Amino acid sequence: MTASLNPAGEELNSALSPFDFQQRTRLIYGCGAFNQLGELARESSGRRVLLVTDAGLKKVGHCDRAVASLTAAGLQSVVFDEVTENPTTADVDRCVAFAKPANVDLIVGLGGGSSMDCAKGANFLLTNGGRMHDYRGVGKATLPMLPMIAVPTTSGTGSEAQSFAVIADSETHMKMACGDVKAACRIAILDPELTVTMPRSVTTATGIDAMTHAIESYVTTKRNTVSKMFARKAWGLLAEAFPVVIREPANVDARGKMQLGAFLAGAAIENSMLGAAHAAANPLTAHFGTTHGVAVGLMMPNVIRWNAAAVGSLYQDLLNTAGWLDGNPTPVEAADQLAAGFVEFLRLAEMPISMTQAVGRPISEENLQGLADEASQQWTGTFNPRKMDTAAFVELYRNALR
Repeated sequence: MTASLNPAGEELNSALSPFDFQQRTRLIYGCGAFNQLGELARESSGRRVLLVTDAGLKKVGHCDRAVASLTAAGLQSVVFDEVTENPTTADVDRCVAFAKPANVDLIVGLGGGSSMDCAKGANFLLTNGGRMHDYRGVGKATLPMLPMIAVPTTSGTGSEAQSFAVIADSETHMKMACGDVKAACRIAILDPELTVTMPRSVTTATGIDAMTHAIESYVTTKRNTVSKMFARKAWGLLAEAFPVVIREPANVDARGKMQLGAFLAGAAIENSMLGAAHAAANPLTAHFGTTHGVAVGLMMPNVIRWNAAAVGSLYQDLLNTAGWLDGNPTPVEAADQLAAGFVEFLRLAEMPISMTQAVGRPISEENLQGLADEASQQWTGTFNPRKMDTAAFVELYRNALR
C-alpha cells in the first residue's frame, strides 16, 4: 500500500519499521537553566568535576559562571580550557593528562561540539585506558564511564544528544567516530541565553550543520519511526528560526528553537546515523581546512539532488514541513526544490555554495579522486539512501565544484 500524507504532512497507512529506542539523556531546557549546573552535578554524585571548555568561552565569562555554580554546590572543579576546533587525539591526550591527577568523578562539557566531543573522548581514556583509536566504532569500552553533563553554547552538532565522540587523528586529520552507550551524557542543559554570544560566523556554520543533520538523518537507510519524528521536528524548528537569528542575533526565542532543533537532530542521528554529505565533508576539512559547517553545507544540496531518485518523497515531507512546497511536484522535483531552498540558506548566511568558493582555488581531477577515495571509507556514507562508492563520490564532488 502506498503511504499518503495527512494535512500535517504525516504518513498514513505506512508500516512501522522495527526499532530499539532508549532515551539516555535527561534534557533540561530554558533561559537561566545554566544556573542549575551545580545542583545537577551534585545530584549526579559528583564531587570532583572536570570542566572541559575552550578559551573563547572562558573569555566571555561562561566558564567562570560554571565554576561558581559548581563551587556554590560544594563541589571542587578543575578546568581544561584548551579545546580546539575539530578536536584531535592530541587534544584528548592533553585533557586526560591534565585531569588524571585530580581524580575526577564527573565531567562537564561546556561549549560547542568540540568541547563536548573532547570531554567524551577524555572519558573513554580516563575510565578505560588506551588511546582513542581503540574506540573507533561502537561499543569498544569494557568498563563503566564517568557521568557527564553537557552544556552546549552553540546550536550545531547535537553532541549532547549522542553517545559518540568525533575525534580527528592528529596526524591524518581524518575524523573517527567513537561510540558507546556509556559515553552518552546523563544530562543536557539547553540555555538559549548562552548562544547569544556566538559570533555570526559560528551561528551560521553551526546552524547549517544542524540542518544537515536533520535532513540526512531523515532519509538514511537506518531511519525509523523515532528518528524520523526527531529529524522532522528538528528541521521544522531550524528552518523557521535560522533566518531569524541571522537578522536578529539577540532573539532568544529563535535561539531557543535553534538549540532545541540541534538537540533533536542529534537525537535523530543517535537512532539513524548520517549520510553522504558528512562522508564527503570530512576529507574537505582534513585536506583544505574547510570549517565543518561550511563543508557539509555546500555538499548538502548536491547530495539531496543525488539522492532524489531514491528518497524524493521523503524530501517532499521536509519541503512541506518548511512551508516551501510549491505546487504538486514529483519526488525528484521536490528534492530539487529542497536543495534550492537550502542553497538560499547558504546565501543568506554568506557561506560558500561550491567547493571552489570554499577552497579559494581550482581543484584538480586528481584532488577529486583523492577526496573520493577517502570519502568512500567514511562510515557515515554507508547509511546513505543511494549507494555510494568512489566513483559516486567523484561525481558528487564534481557537481559541487560549480
